[in-house]
Amino acid sequence: MFVFGIAVVFKLVSIQFLQGDKYKSLVGKRSIKNVTIPANRGNVYADDGSLLATSIPKYNIAIDAVVSSSKLFEENIKALSDSLSRYSGKSSSYYQRAIRRARANKNQYYLLAKNIGYSDYVRLRSFPLLNKGAIPGGLIVEQNTKREFPMGSIARRTIGYERIDEKGNVTRPGIDGAFGVKYLRGTDGKRWKQKIGKNKWKPLTDYNQVEPKDGYDVYTTIDVNIQDIAHHALLEQLDKYKADHGCVIVMETKTGEVKAISNLGRSSKGVYYERLNYAVGESHEPGSTFKLMALAAAFEDKLVDTSDVVDTEKGILSFYGKKVRDSKHGGYGKITVSKAFEVSSNTGVVKAIDQAYKEKPSKFIDRLSAMNIKHGDSLGIPIIGEAKSIVPDPRVKNGRWSGIALQWMAYGYGVSFTPLQTLTFYNAIANNGEMVKPQFLKEVKEFDKVIVPFEKEVINRQVCSKETIGKLQKLLKNVVEKKHGTGNGLYSENFSMAGKTGTCQKDYRDKDKLNYISSFAGYFPADNPKYSCIVVIHEPDKSVGYYGADVSGPVFKRIAQKIFTDTPIIDEVETLEVKNAKAESQFEAYYKLAQNHKTIMPNVVGLPAMDAIALLENMQVDVKIELLGAGIVKKQSVREKVKLNSNQTIVLNAS
Repeated sequence: MFVFGIAVVFKLVSIQFLQGDKYKSLVGKRSIKNVTIPANRGNVYADDGSLLATSIPKYNIAIDAVVSSSKLFEENIKALSDSLSRYSGKSSSYYQRAIRRARANKNQYYLLAKNIGYSDYVRLRSFPLLNKGAIPGGLIVEQNTKREFPMGSIARRTIGYERIDEKGNVTRPGIDGAFGVKYLRGTDGKRWKQKIGKNKWKPLTDYNQVEPKDGYDVYTTIDVNIQDIAHHALLEQLDKYKADHGCVIVMETKTGEVKAISNLGRSSKGVYYERLNYAVGESHEPGSTFKLMALAAAFEDKLVDTSDVVDTEKGILSFYGKKVRDSKHGGYGKITVSKAFEVSSNTGVVKAIDQAYKEKPSKFIDRLSAMNIKHGDSLGIPIIGEAKSIVPDPRVKNGRWSGIALQWMAYGYGVSFTPLQTLTFYNAIANNGEMVKPQFLKEVKEFDKVIVPFEKEVINRQVCSKETIGKLQKLLKNVVEKKHGTGNGLYSENFSMAGKTGTCQKDYRDKDKLNYISSFAGYFPADNPKYSCIVVIHEPDKSVGYYGADVSGPVFKRIAQKIFTDTPIIDEVETLEVKNAKAESQFEAYYKLAQNHKTIMPNVVGLPAMDAIALLENMQVDVKIELLGAGIVKKQSVREKVKLNSNQTIVLNAS
């Protein structure tokens, strides 16, 4: 026992004097830490300033029930409890008992409110005792930031986000992910906190040692109206055809600004949501929409012309034992290349390309490359995850070339592109040959100051000659306007469109898994294009339908039609003198009443605001107008037939 006692005394002395500094430092490290205060991410806006994503601060308010002196605590506990009662609805006695119990138990963290907004935070910290701050009032404030999306699920994947899991893995899809690190993230702050047990930490002061600096705001090219149109048009068609997934992109022709991009996939419960960014990340065989690229190459090399005649040979061609078939049984006979494109004859287009390039297929690949259709290429957009294109090449080892590669490429098999890459080429045709890079941002701002402007980027000044462009534009227009064109069902007398249908087999190597990809790519109006658009729908229910003209074409038409209706391409004002017989008759009646009864309030609801102002001012009263919209009076502050006082002010609400 004596030896044991000596050992204990030695150990105590050792800890106290020899290792004291070490253990004091360790205790300090474990009980006090400098906590990172995340900066608010910048906001993401649409092109008109509508909010697409924003960071909203949320607060937890707690009290250190021990730090206050007995006198200060007793002077304020009743008033604090009364204030908390009015805020939450719980009784004042409930809070008195709870806070007194926390003080008796030496509880340095008693939660009063969780996940509240800024206005509630300001209100709570003004309550008695809490308004004394961290010391001596015991106020504990914890701030968190929550990312909100005012448009809900619409364009959620394109707007994007930044997420970090428990293992530190970062996911950054969409615009938020692409520009988050550089512009949106901001600079984090620092704050000292002390551990008070049970994994709870309280701030040592009620201010930050280093204040966080918010990120910049980014203004996108997204048009909320067009985005809404595209989203719901796609959703309706996916649901109708019970398809697996699909996407829509609407691009402004001249600038390449992406005005809408919607990506919807079906969940296991049959609900469609923004599962993946198919428009950017999913590369697939385009099918007949690639016929435009194939003929563009042949026209530019002057090996094929629109008037050339090809024999579709009863709708079946054979190459090395593999067959190319037309959707029409028996084929189309002998037809021009122009008609072969319009009716989407596989055999007609394949025969034209085979005859032109079979002796030197590398010439075909070189011409495609000159038009920025290259193997392993991408648009270089900032959104993470863009898939690379696939274009076989006979000169490249393991270049995916075979005896039938040329013929299969002619009608969109063996090659692979993302919908955005395909649309970029179609947009170049609409833009008279100038290929522009798809743009997602207009500018980066700090408040009203522009930090970084984003200008139009040109990929290729002229993808092919003006002569070739003219021929391709005519072909695309005929697909919709000609009676025999595959897009004829989309034709409308009210507005013009041009484009190409596409129906591509998917998983065709296994007939049990055979499915289809339906697509439509084009632009509108046909003669002076304002927008280009592509619709791609994967795996529609074959029993309902799968042809591009039936599945994807109507989505394209609905988008074009709604844009024409809701956001007219051209606003023309023939005259500013608009006659409205009803409004004029009402004004005459009210004016007559006002002349005979100058002290009686007339009913001006339904009148144009300017007419109502003129009428009332003639009655010697002051008029204040709250103009919210088009200018029709919806409400008046004084009821009809009420006697008016001289110099009385009347408020009109117009919208």
